[in-house]
Amino acid sequence: MTTTAPQATIAADAALPLIRITRDFRGTVAQLMRAHLDPELFARWVGPNGMDTRVDRWDARDGGEWRYVAGRDGEEYAFRGCFHRIGTDTIVQTFTWEGMPEDVSLETLRFEDLGEGRTRLHAQSLVDSFEGRDAWLRSGMEIGVDQGYAKLDALLLDAPLVQA
Repeated sequence: MTTTAPQATIAADAALPLIRITRDFRGTVAQLMRAHLDPELFARWVGPNGMDTRVDRWDARDGGEWRYVAGRDGEEYAFRGCFHRIGTDTIVQTFTWEGMPEDVSLETLRFEDLGEGRTRLHAQSLVDSFEGRDAWLRSGMEIGVDQGYAKLDALLLDAPLVQA
């Protein structure tokens, strides 16, 4: 029997410079929140295959800041932001690639309990312009999103690791 990994749905909003991402996971809301907020777990799944992630700062609380560096083949890419609000099923944060520090997005991640140990992620990133949004969409971001979430799927199979 062959199964295919779920892929994220990535869509641009027609009226706002907004990107929406939706994806289902076999895991609880608490497990997914932990995988997004625990720096050791986050570093294990974020981004495309072949990238190593090092967390420099991680203060997962309202008003806390974060920074990580992803690298491959001698090249490094740094990202930073601030956690604005962390709820039981929601994370609101800023996101900046340090290569373009003037472009800051406001991200909202909401985890919907689908029952039976399944959760749907609803993520949206509001950027400062339609041009910026379209550049993100042309960047190949779907590769990093899909490969990162596939790694998160594998991590969720290790239930003791991500028990909340």
